[in-house]
Amino acid sequence: MRCAIIHYHELALKGRNREFFERQLIGNIRSALKGLGAARIESLRGRLRVVLPDHLSDHTAKERLSAIFGIANFSLARGVPLNLQRPDLEELTRGIGAAVTQRPFDTFRVSAKRADKRLALTSMDVERAVGKYLCDLTGKTVKLTAPDLTVYIELLAKDAYYYLEKIQGPGGMPVGVSGTVACLISGGIDSPVAAYRMMKRGCNAVFVHFSGRPLVSRASEEKVRELVQILTAHQYRSKLFIVPFGEIQREIVAEAPSAYRVVLYRRLMVRIAGELALADRCWALVTGDSLGQVASQTPENLSVIEEAAELPLLRPLIGMDKLEITDQAQRIGTFTTSIEPDQDCCSLFVPPHPSTKTRIDDIRRIERSLDIGTLVKQGLGKVEVCEFTFPT
Repeated sequence: MRCAIIHYHELALKGRNREFFERQLIGNIRSALKGLGAARIESLRGRLRVVLPDHLSDHTAKERLSAIFGIANFSLARGVPLNLQRPDLEELTRGIGAAVTQRPFDTFRVSAKRADKRLALTSMDVERAVGKYLCDLTGKTVKLTAPDLTVYIELLAKDAYYYLEKIQGPGGMPVGVSGTVACLISGGIDSPVAAYRMMKRGCNAVFVHFSGRPLVSRASEEKVRELVQILTAHQYRSKLFIVPFGEIQREIVAEAPSAYRVVLYRRLMVRIAGELALADRCWALVTGDSLGQVASQTPENLSVIEEAAELPLLRPLIGMDKLEITDQAQRIGTFTTSIEPDQDCCSLFVPPHPSTKTRIDDIRRIERSLDIGTLVKQGLGKVEVCEFTFPT
């Protein structure tokens, strides 16, 4: 039997709710493998077994499974039947022997885990038997510390599984167990990473992009579509709201002091995104703010911007610096797209000396000269909605 053995860590701590989290993870695995042929998924004593179709390549299986939040690690394994009371290791050792002879190595170790204590043999018994067989077969040396090759064996109730590689998963929680959040996404480096981190905590993400259109091209929108498609590999269906924001910015420029423009832009974005979030049953907004990175992200300005939000405003990158964020963007595959040149609304009408210590009283006074309700309706009235799926 060819299968993937999937391990999770955090889900195992959920007590009576563990079954709910496990069911969500199983559903996400089915979504990730959609279109690749039927895969049977079963729960086996703190791990999952995914029986893989014969035509599915190892490369594709690894690519799909390594993007699923909730998976700590997994292995592509082979399974053989096992009798608890009269275990016969001949088929197991023969299969392992065939597998290891295809690998170059000089030293090896055998690591067995007995999940079912009713098995007559202990894990050490199995390690010794398999190790002796491999020594006799290959002439190679056992080395318990830092060997060239490790043979992993998992002994369950009715089957034994063997594999030669553990593949790291992303960890976290299965997407879908933590509700839905609305992520403001600019097309830069930070906001896709912020969305990724919330998805890793089990949130479904809907995306809201503020475009400088009609004053600039659609370049930022095309970038954001590509970024959302990359992130959709982790949640399988995504929705993107595109809000043309250029005309709203022009009205703010005409009525407000230049030093406060950026904060006013952000407060209007929060209001518009909040309305979209409420309509989509989101429980929070998410931004890519990092403390002190730019003028709008000083403590004072962050507080003033947040005051405009009706929903909780989450900032998963708040304590990260640019190098840390960039490193994660590279790891998750969004960096290359994020650094492509574009024209986004954040670069429109930026004042030479923006306020860094904005007071809420000053902003409220300025906003009284603007018809905030009409501007919010103007933004909502021109929203475009895009749908994404994975696999495409």
